Amino acid sequence: MNHSILRNLAFYALMFFVVWTVADYMSGSHQTAQATALGYSDFTEKVTAGDVDKVVIVQNNIRGTLKDGTEFTTIAPDAPSNDRDLYTRLSEKGVTISAENPPEPPWWQTLLTSLIPIALLIGFWFFIMQQSQMGGGRMMNFGKSRVRLMVSDKKKVTFADVAGADEAKQELEEVVEFLKTPDKFNELGARIPKGVLLFGPPGTGKTLLAKAVAGEAGVQFFTISGSDFVEMFVGVGASRVRDLFEQAKKAAPCIVFIDEIDAVGRQRGAGLGGGHDEREQTLNQLLVEMDGFASNEGIIIIAATNRPDVLDPALLRPGRCDRQI
Repeated sequence: MNHSILRNLAFYALMFFVVWTVADYMSGSHQTAQATALGYSDFTEKVTAGDVDKVVIVQNNIRGTLKDGTEFTTIAPDAPSNDRDLYTRLSEKGVTISAENPPEPPWWQTLLTSLIPIALLIGFWFFIMQQSQMGGGRMMNFGKSRVRLMVSDKKKVTFADVAGADEAKQELEEVVEFLKTPDKFNELGARIPKGVLLFGPPGTGKTLLAKAVAGEAGVQFFTISGSDFVEMFVGVGASRVRDLFEQAKKAAPCIVFIDEIDAVGRQRGAGLGGGHDEREQTLNQLLVEMDGFASNEGIIIIAATNRPDVLDPALLRPGRCDRQI
């Protein structure tokens, strides 16, 4: 639902309020517009003086006509039915007394009163649905991966942009060749490493090397931080891992770069706390996706860290991030 529909709903709601207000005025308020409002003390004085011709009692409201033809209204502090003295004085002065039931609201007003809560619930539901479809609907997308796709129309980074690191570039050439011509490797029965671990101190060009591999191979480049997987809610990290690989499968061949993988790939321990359990579940899902049981052909994982000593051994075994540069 877009903003124009919301504006239309607000306009119709305003028109409905105006029509209801006017109709309510026309149905009741105008009936007493020509009548003179009297205080209750003035009314009793006129009764005692014999100036009242007739009265109509509706609960605490009293309306009537004076002997000179003037119409009046007044409100009794208590129900006139409980004031026997008032009835006695009215009868002694020859005042015509009549009583009426309170007027019932028109049928359309009763119908609208019952429809208003339903309309509010429907409007609230539309509002929630709109928020879920917009950026404000984060709860609906809580399990979605926060992976970012580097725009391909920007200037590509190649190995020529990486100064030094000749040995690292030479080892990554095989990955570039596989991404360019995977059929040649398949015909020979060769198996390319599914994961590459880049490790070294901060600022040594790990991220730039990963971008250069994608630029040399001409494939799409997904990037995400290891800390983006881990949340305090159980199951969110594993869901984000699955969503990450689902997006990568649609864009294959491609490179998925996981920066600071030690945030999610630390060695598994006792798991006494809920945060540790969630991180281990996330790591388990990442290992499953990299293990080959799922069809992830054409997806190369490049991970970066400056703490390779804290990584789980299962993450570094053959078939996963077994190539360390």
